[in-house]
Amino acid sequence: MAKTGKVIITCAVTGSIHTPTMSPYLPLTPDEVAGQAIEAAEAGAAILHLHARDPKDGRPTPDPKVFMQFLPRIKQASDAVINITTGGGHGMTLEERLAAPLKASPEMCSLNMGSMNFGLFPMLARYKEFRHDWERVHLENSRDFIFRNTFKDIEYILRHLGEAHGTRFEFECYDIGHLYTLAHFLDRKLVKPPLFVQSIFGILGGIGADPENVAHAKHIADRLFGEQYYWSILAAGRHQLPLVTMGAVMGGNIRVGLEDSLFVGKGQLAKSNAEQVRRIRSILENLSLEIASPKEAREMLSLKGGDAVAF
Repeated sequence: MAKTGKVIITCAVTGSIHTPTMSPYLPLTPDEVAGQAIEAAEAGAAILHLHARDPKDGRPTPDPKVFMQFLPRIKQASDAVINITTGGGHGMTLEERLAAPLKASPEMCSLNMGSMNFGLFPMLARYKEFRHDWERVHLENSRDFIFRNTFKDIEYILRHLGEAHGTRFEFECYDIGHLYTLAHFLDRKLVKPPLFVQSIFGILGGIGADPENVAHAKHIADRLFGEQYYWSILAAGRHQLPLVTMGAVMGGNIRVGLEDSLFVGKGQLAKSNAEQVRRIRSILENLSLEIASPKEAREMLSLKGGDAVAF
């Protein structure tokens, strides 16, 4: 069984999926990312998962200079664990995706456990016009895009970021096969427990957002990893609150944030990441679940500490 304790809330602040047209509350500039991240931490998020956006038009960017405009500010204003993406955005090379993490040497990074179709194009049907030309192209390109994470890519990240920098990972598993890939790296001792396994539901190309799949993912992860892992779940869009609540009741940790869903209720746009954090925190506390502090999250996940980063 997965290790359990207080619930770690991760907040994924902006991501690279949603585009500026979809919500006026999506943080795009370094100021907005910093401000919303700090507010989310104050609301109860122990971990902040961060991507960067081009401040001119909101498109995803891997540029370390943009990351460095908000990483130090968040660290100075918050004790939260900063978790930087290695997934980046559609079309970025592995070198581009790793540019900011290798410069920042963070406590934690996301790491996807397999190549997959990653379909964003169904969102095209919801919007007649877009604020920027790149948005429509970004969504349409996902129809013929494979999000690449080969065994060689994963090995490279584990060695050059994990071993070289002491960075630990949020292992993103979009399907059951991804759990077996992670078990392969555990067998080879390229990853070390305690693992932080993020099961992801509701992305087109990955496993569906069904309660049966949540239970199945937990069952397989328990069988593969025993007491060597902490489990966390995230669910896309309207599935976010019900499925993460289910995961928490099952002993898991949870992830919310505007990367994963723009809403805080049916038809109700979240005005900030902090609003989503407050909503799920209220639900969890009403279920008599305790929320982990950043210090407790660091201890649970064996992180190197905020003093050991390069920003």
